[in-house]
Amino acid sequence: MNETNPSVTEADLHAYADGQLAKAARTRVEAYLADNPEEAAMVAEWQAQSSGIRSLFSGYEKAKDTDPLLVAPARAVSSGARHWRTAAAALLVFALGAVSGHYGSGLLETPGLQLAGSETLPKQAETAFTVYAAEVRHPVEVFADEEAHLATWLGKRLAIENLKIPNLQPLGFKLVGGRLLPVDGRPGAMFMYENQAGERLTVMVGRNRENRTTSFRFASSGNLETFYWIDGELGYAVTGEISRETLREVAEECYRQFPS
Repeated sequence: MNETNPSVTEADLHAYADGQLAKAARTRVEAYLADNPEEAAMVAEWQAQSSGIRSLFSGYEKAKDTDPLLVAPARAVSSGARHWRTAAAALLVFALGAVSGHYGSGLLETPGLQLAGSETLPKQAETAFTVYAAEVRHPVEVFADEEAHLATWLGKRLAIENLKIPNLQPLGFKLVGGRLLPVDGRPGAMFMYENQAGERLTVMVGRNRENRTTSFRFASSGNLETFYWIDGELGYAVTGEISRETLREVAEECYRQFPS
């Protein structure tokens, strides 16, 4: 694994995937991953698995007033517990209303859009951006001057007929190129864009044949923002170190151009 860079061990990769490295060590591992795409894909899978496990058990992270009921007879459920559940449900309805009101334009007005439940897609998008966006010589496998070939190649790998690569030039972002990468263990695509200031963003596409819902959500990791949505069998994620407003505009443009 580490013949090209013996200073990076498998333990380092696991610690990086778990977010347990100091800044200097993290930078060293990121440089290693940029030169080793197979290792980067493996680390991305580890992070996706960890994220999925955390999502499954997220409801147990904090103590709840109803925890004693787990070891109490069913008849011990009090009226107070019932009131607590009612209040929690009301709070959830209020929160969803606030979210839809704040992000109520464009993409979010599309009928059937709901909050996403999976957290693996944005985590993988963040990892891909971190690994490839900082790369100077090899940020993509196929550059923009072969856009037609890129669309045909990735369309076949993802089983998307007539895949169209979004044109984001009206928003100030020019296509750099794209690459094949794993998304949830299946072939996925990543397109990279750059503006005149040198700021980059990535658009990731993955296929999930088991999914049948449409959804959207923002995810943040430090200065990194991701806007992602799931539409039928396809998942999309737009990631960049840019404002949420700009990211939303890019996501809406991608949503209009991608197949639905």
